[in-house]
Amino acid sequence: MGAPSATGWRAALADADRGLAVAALLGMLLIPLLEIALRPLHGSGVENAPVLVQHLGLLMAMAGALAAARHGHLTRLGGEADPLAGGPDGTRRGQRLRARVRGTVARAAGGLACGALAWAAWLFVDSERAAAQPLAYGVPVWWLQAAMPAGFALLGLRLAGHGLQTLVWPLAGAWAAHALDGQLLPQIPGLLLTLAALLAGAPIAVAMGLLALTLSLGQGLPLASIPLSHYQITVNPSLPALPLFTLAGVVLARSGAAARLGTVFVAVFGGGVRGTVVASAALCSAFTALTGGSGVTILALGGLLLPLLVRAGYPQPRGIGLVTSASALGVLLAPSVPLIMVAVIARVPIHTMFLAGLLPALVMVVSLLLLGGFLRGTAAPAARHPPRTAGHTQVTVPATTGSAPGRAVQWPAGPTPATEAPEVPRLATALRAAWLELLTPLVALGTLASGLATPTESAAATAGWALLSQGLLRRELGLRATLRAVADSAMIIGGVMLIMGLALAMTNVLIDAGIPDALAEGVRAQVPDRHVFLLLLCLFLFAAAALMEIFAAIVVLVPLLLPLASAYGIDPVHFGILFLAAMEVGFLCPPAGMNLYFAAAMFRRPIAEVARAVAPALLAIFVGTLLIAWVPGLSTALPQALLNR
Repeated sequence: MGAPSATGWRAALADADRGLAVAALLGMLLIPLLEIALRPLHGSGVENAPVLVQHLGLLMAMAGALAAARHGHLTRLGGEADPLAGGPDGTRRGQRLRARVRGTVARAAGGLACGALAWAAWLFVDSERAAAQPLAYGVPVWWLQAAMPAGFALLGLRLAGHGLQTLVWPLAGAWAAHALDGQLLPQIPGLLLTLAALLAGAPIAVAMGLLALTLSLGQGLPLASIPLSHYQITVNPSLPALPLFTLAGVVLARSGAAARLGTVFVAVFGGGVRGTVVASAALCSAFTALTGGSGVTILALGGLLLPLLVRAGYPQPRGIGLVTSASALGVLLAPSVPLIMVAVIARVPIHTMFLAGLLPALVMVVSLLLLGGFLRGTAAPAARHPPRTAGHTQVTVPATTGSAPGRAVQWPAGPTPATEAPEVPRLATALRAAWLELLTPLVALGTLASGLATPTESAAATAGWALLSQGLLRRELGLRATLRAVADSAMIIGGVMLIMGLALAMTNVLIDAGIPDALAEGVRAQVPDRHVFLLLLCLFLFAAAALMEIFAAIVVLVPLLLPLASAYGIDPVHFGILFLAAMEVGFLCPPAGMNLYFAAAMFRRPIAEVARAVAPALLAIFVGTLLIAWVPGLSTALPQALLNR
């Protein structure tokens, strides 16, 4: 048997980041499950398990971000393509020149930022290495902390491009960080470079890193404070729940769970155009909460729901608008990733935020359906019917949903949606078919509310149940598909946690400069009325949502605005829910409106057409947000009643 080829070795080495991320995420899954199983028997299980899981999260985040960068999956402003990728051969000379300039700026910014961050991270790890604090089983903490300088260095090599510049830009960034660390420098050049990098298509994480570096040097702060902030939020005790809930959602999205849940929702809300519209809105919101991403919901449900809506007689453009906009509403429902993030940043118990989001989520769905006009004319008769197999309705799912190409989903037998009314037998059949999927939120909320598990253990139990139900019991995910789901989850959350860590570093600089306190004093003096302030806050958050990626917005704006909201007597729980409600519009507004890009690709329609389809939803979301802002009981009533908060 011959030795592996050089190409094979290079491919294996290049894929090491994804393998490391998969191993770390599986460790984060298995250790809490072992703790749950062994705690009743021995009182404890794995040594220092919570801290070990948190540091595995650090390793997973850096390796996942590396893999995401290698596959071109790091989030960019407005869904920009990777500037390292080439354009069509037939592009004009001017277009090629602009693309070359943009690529050069993006590569330079990425290499410089990551090189400087790698040097700063090494300074932090070197100081920790001297302390030699143990983690578990004799392993020192700094071994896993070393993932930060190594990860930033490798990320810089990846983002800097090819050839000589692969080394030039990261080395230049490291040298600049070494030479300028601790000095007081003007901020304008760094701010201009950050803006140029964003416009050129550099990842948002690079822009966050450049801003953190610029503000730190502008205040004369040590650059090691940036990786310190990144480390602190990455190993936050509640943060391992993010990748685990994300894994559960990706597993559900890759299986037939969406089709089974679809039958349940249609059966619950009955048939006809109106029932199908309400079922679609409710299902999209709930599925976004489970999967952690509205884009995932569009890909998983778009090919199922749009044919169903059209078959019931609903106009296709309005169907596209409904699915695209309703997919943005799930961030208020447990166990969505943004909801957990706001709880972590605002220092509110996660289960409190889970309860607080229930009524506002209902308000937003009702507002979308009524004020967005999606229920208008829903009493119309059916336009057409799809082909039916014996006892079933057949809907073809596009390949982009994650199902097999051309896969036909069988909807349970019964009248067509245009003439069907809610029927107990049909609902019973749907519930029997989807009982494994319906148990998923019960596992998530039940283990947490009962006190049997910590937030991380609850998330691990949810991910474990998703893998068990869809892989072993349903047999819809083989080993290869399961590992791919784990890898994709690591890449998704790795990019998110990279943004979070660097955004928090930037926010900490602003907090140290006294910006939140000064903001609270200034606004309080100019706007004494609480209701006027809430209106202005909603308008500001709408503008911020359109310009900022949601995870960066949470990490940057929540710490800055929470003291201001507290000055007006606004409860942190109320503020967190209000913030998330306003952020929902960001999924639908360019340039940060990722739902527009997902829907355009999914439904094969121009972005402008999708934007027109979701335009009525923007007013509906604003009115719903304003209602949540002016009626705090919508957010605080359930936590107060059930938790005595």
